[in-house]
Amino acid sequence: MTHKTLLSPLTLRNQTLRNRIVFGAHTANMSDLGIPGPRVQGYLVERALGGAAMIVSEPVPVHPTGVLTRGNYAISDDIIPHFRKITDAVKDAGAVILQQLYHIGAHGDSDLSFAPHWSPSGMPSYHDSDGSHAMTEAEIQELLDAHATAALRAKRAGFQGVEVWAAYHSLLDQFWTPWSNKRTDRWGGSLENRTRFSRTLIDRIRKSCGEDFIVGLAISYSTAYSVTLSAENLCEIIALHDATGHIDYVTVGYGSYLDFEGIIPAFTSGEKLTTPLTTQLKSLVKHARITSEAGIRTPDNAETILASGEADLVSIVRGQIADPHLARKTTEGRAEDIRGCISCNQMCWGRRSRDYWISCLINPSVGREWEWGGDRFTPAQTVKNVLIVGAGPAGLEAARAAAERGHHVEIVEALPVIGGQFRLAGMQPRRAQILDLMDWYEAQFAKLNVTLRLNTYLDEAEIAQHAADTVILATGSLPDESGFQRWQPHLETLPGIALGNVWSPEQVLRREARIADSVVLYDEGSNWRGVGTAWALAEQGKHVTIVTPEAFVGKEIARTAADGAARRRMAKLGVKFLTEHCLTAWHGQAVTVRNLLTGNEETIPTSALVMSTTNRAFDPFPESFAHKTTHRIGDCTAPRLAAYAFHEGRKLALTL
Repeated sequence: MTHKTLLSPLTLRNQTLRNRIVFGAHTANMSDLGIPGPRVQGYLVERALGGAAMIVSEPVPVHPTGVLTRGNYAISDDIIPHFRKITDAVKDAGAVILQQLYHIGAHGDSDLSFAPHWSPSGMPSYHDSDGSHAMTEAEIQELLDAHATAALRAKRAGFQGVEVWAAYHSLLDQFWTPWSNKRTDRWGGSLENRTRFSRTLIDRIRKSCGEDFIVGLAISYSTAYSVTLSAENLCEIIALHDATGHIDYVTVGYGSYLDFEGIIPAFTSGEKLTTPLTTQLKSLVKHARITSEAGIRTPDNAETILASGEADLVSIVRGQIADPHLARKTTEGRAEDIRGCISCNQMCWGRRSRDYWISCLINPSVGREWEWGGDRFTPAQTVKNVLIVGAGPAGLEAARAAAERGHHVEIVEALPVIGGQFRLAGMQPRRAQILDLMDWYEAQFAKLNVTLRLNTYLDEAEIAQHAADTVILATGSLPDESGFQRWQPHLETLPGIALGNVWSPEQVLRREARIADSVVLYDEGSNWRGVGTAWALAEQGKHVTIVTPEAFVGKEIARTAADGAARRRMAKLGVKFLTEHCLTAWHGQAVTVRNLLTGNEETIPTSALVMSTTNRAFDPFPESFAHKTTHRIGDCTAPRLAAYAFHEGRKLALTL
């Protein structure tokens, strides 16, 4: 067996986990006015059906002073009957299910809670610009009671345990950390005092919920700041908690509110980020099992960690968001069929950061399992012959999903490779996981008998004469060659663009652009199309200046928590950032820019100009073809990010 350790069972209290794969706690933000409904149920049950051994449901706040997101569940017994439907269904599917309990301490969100943030010592929030309230003795007791009440509520709702949240400098972590705990009473000072709150809290949960109830503890570590707890500090703390015998497992994450990008590490980070600490914890705990998370994408990663004794369990969250059947496919010896997470954070953390329910760029059924049937396909009632024109994200997903439903599918692409502009993104620094996804599509096409024809351009007559009864046009978009800028709406074209040596990001990534030593890249989208291309040019040794009308470079990717890493790397490579500027003229070997704040202009010498502006839809065909049902999906209807192309491809295929 390839993944022998990963697929071996493990027992927590009286519950046997069928393997070592955990779908760890994360904020899916899917509640409806605080009540878990069909969206939540479909999402969690799909991962249980997909083979996950243990599911830790989204954190529920224990007290109004610790609310962080709009989609959090209500702090009320009203949630019990609704969660009971979910927990019953998850257990029927073979998984153990727990609920995470949280209080964010100083780092709350006043817009959501309309309450002061309670914390040990009144430190400022790292979530917003507010300060917090230093708790009194009575308020500490109130929060201890609130955690015990929340645990009992979870038990009544059918959960088989709870995970107490002490990660990312949350309330418990704030008590543990001397920098944020300046109390001089019995809750601060010595290590025993600083851990008194968490140890008392866990003791109350154990006494309230019984010996058969699983109690886990979620922690995290980061080396970004000296004021946060070191690995050695955390080992001391966990040893104290483990000695009580009340903790059944410890989940180790990465990052904190002071090191936010580490919490949900994007492709800019490495993999297996927590194993240095989990290895130490494994050597000292006597009772608790150790779970490693953060940067574990694949069964191979997971097996390496477990087989080498670096952890007992692995939490694979985004990997099971991208493919909810990761565990089942691994169990069946089909790991090659797993749709691998590309660590983009665009629709998971990217949507959560804007307080929407989460989804997934490459798996658009996420959050729609309740209406789309998850990542499983119902056979079509009538088998159709489907022709898809264009093998970008929309065409690829339409072809795969239609073939999964039993249709006969042929997909044609004018280029010699699949993927369109999305494939080019995989040629940017650290984004090769996108190329892996392209390989996955080709492998799935082979298994599903999809006919893939590359280097094939079909004109209108050829499509009309094709034997297909259904035509899907997914011809994508093209760069705008006019140089039009949204913040220069009075200029239809960029003055001087006819002088040449002006390129698109696509031409740069295809190595078609002729760029000498220096380049100015105008980035109007402020996303990876511009930022990633500038980064790639800098890695090639070019002297790069990014000009953007936004207040900072990478504004649109800030939602993914990867913008800081990109800026740091580019800064080290010498890239210059010119923010809140637009272009007024191109001179062939120089560009004039205007400060949007002052109106002042300056001219920058450069050997080339790259324009990362909004694309134009490419739809070369008539509205419909006689005797054929015609659909249009993706950028050929309107240029957008790749997520919406994947979404439209899946959505259409489900209707055929």
